[in-house]
Amino acid sequence: MSTITYEIVEHDGGWAYKANGVFSEPFPSHAAAHKAAERAAKEQRVPGEAEVISYEDKDGQWHEETAAGNDRPIPVVKD
Repeated sequence: MSTITYEIVEHDGGWAYKANGVFSEPFPSHAAAHKAAERAAKEQRVPGEAEVISYEDKDGQWHEETAAGNDRPIPVVKD
């Protein structure tokens, strides 16, 4: 099973969490960014149904793939 790490970092004049090289929106405090990362990590654990998804990578390229709803990563929040 794969792992996804949410790292709390300073970003854009505030704090954000970063996962796979992508930043969240900025938050006014470290605590607020940490709370948002915990919420996102919790949502990663919820199984769903298989779906076709599209996403943009850090190089601006778009990808489309089928995501199995029961293949959930292990989320980790890192300060």
